[in-house]
Amino acid sequence: MAGLKSLMKDTMIYGMSSIVGRFLNYLLVPLYTAKLAVESGGYGIVTEVYSYVALLLVLLTFGMETAFFRFINKEGEAQPLRVYSTTLIAVGSVGLAFVAAVLLGLGPISEWMGYAAHPEYIGMMAVCVALDAFQCIPFAYLRYRHKAIKFAVLKLTFIVLNIAANLAYFLLLGGNDVFYIFAINLGCTAFITLLFWRELTGFAWRLDGRLLRQMLNYAWPILVLGIAGILNQTADKIIYPHVATTLNGQSPHTQLGIYGACVKIAMIMAMITQAFRYAYEPFVFGKQKDKDSKEMYARAMKFFIIFTLLAFLAVVGYMDILQHIISPGYRQGLRVVPIVMVAEIMMGIYFNLSFWYKLIDKTIWGAWFSGAGCLVLIAVNVLFIPQYGYMACAWAGVAGYGTAMLLSYFVGQRYYPVRYPLGAIAVYVGMTAIFYLVMQFTPRQWPLWLRLGINTCCLLAFVAHVFYHEGFLQMIKNRRR
Repeated sequence: MAGLKSLMKDTMIYGMSSIVGRFLNYLLVPLYTAKLAVESGGYGIVTEVYSYVALLLVLLTFGMETAFFRFINKEGEAQPLRVYSTTLIAVGSVGLAFVAAVLLGLGPISEWMGYAAHPEYIGMMAVCVALDAFQCIPFAYLRYRHKAIKFAVLKLTFIVLNIAANLAYFLLLGGNDVFYIFAINLGCTAFITLLFWRELTGFAWRLDGRLLRQMLNYAWPILVLGIAGILNQTADKIIYPHVATTLNGQSPHTQLGIYGACVKIAMIMAMITQAFRYAYEPFVFGKQKDKDSKEMYARAMKFFIIFTLLAFLAVVGYMDILQHIISPGYRQGLRVVPIVMVAEIMMGIYFNLSFWYKLIDKTIWGAWFSGAGCLVLIAVNVLFIPQYGYMACAWAGVAGYGTAMLLSYFVGQRYYPVRYPLGAIAVYVGMTAIFYLVMQFTPRQWPLWLRLGINTCCLLAFVAHVFYHEGFLQMIKNRRR
């Protein structure tokens, strides 16, 4: 129980930095959608370029973040700084090589990506993603040392600087050029890198070739897994401009901008998943030798599902308020939000299931599962985007993540069986489905205050069920005594 409390404490800190950070970042969504007219496709460009960045970030870290946690916690490891410095040098060297290659071939690469007129977009984001990849390792080192406060402060510092600079450009200077979105991001990323000077000095930078070979052998299936996993999140946005047709008089980039803006509302699922991951990965590897570890994993899974379902109901229940995050021209795509959130919940469950093959050093299974899910997602996108537009993207996510989740669960029960409380989880899923239907079928002509009141009652009923059946009420009573 002490381990679970530690996990929850770290999750709260990481979660607050992630949730507050994403909330602050939401300030940019109404700003961008207001300043970049939907017809211009400008927000579609931002959505597409950042999708490439997310994919490249996985490639440039090549599974070394997870390998770092595995080897620094490995039994008999007496030199954690040896693992840390080796990881830093490996990731940093790959990042430098990547930037050099992109800058040398900037013209052809920009033309291939469809940005021949704006190669500066590609050059700036190449440097930015290389810095981001390098930062992942000192951020992981902070997590290893349980320095959650500094981790959160650095994450929030980047976000505050980024928002302030964007507000200054778009509001004070009256700008509307996509170029400055990327330029501001690059400047803020470089500044945060400088703030890691304590984590990057005071020890000998030494590359242990033998250790690196072992880490790469462990990490390459995670790289394949990561590529497939990030493609599950970004393939639709990368594919969209190349296969979409003009629908209802809207160009592919216009449609992509609408979809990208609406997906931002659904990203509360990604916040919770990411926050949980930051605390969960070091927790899993640190607790693997405990006798009650499997029971703890099962409880952690249940609470993760409970919190994500609650978040799902909160977003759906207050959609009439949350829709104002984006400008009116983009709101025609709001129907994708519940579907995308379901996909995000499945992705979170899949991540929580993934620990079993990491613990037994069979990460190749993750590559197979994510690869299968990715193939399903890509197939659905390619086949149905031309006819159904961004609705196909939303359902493709459900199909892809659902495939990976189910494969990981059934194979995992054979190789590393964990008795998850499936009955209790099914009850929560059923309650969520019922409350969702109530919220959706409440007549739109009813007053807003009444609809929000009904939705709030549904949320409170869900929370009351959690408090009663998970023992929180009894815990509160015991503390009062």
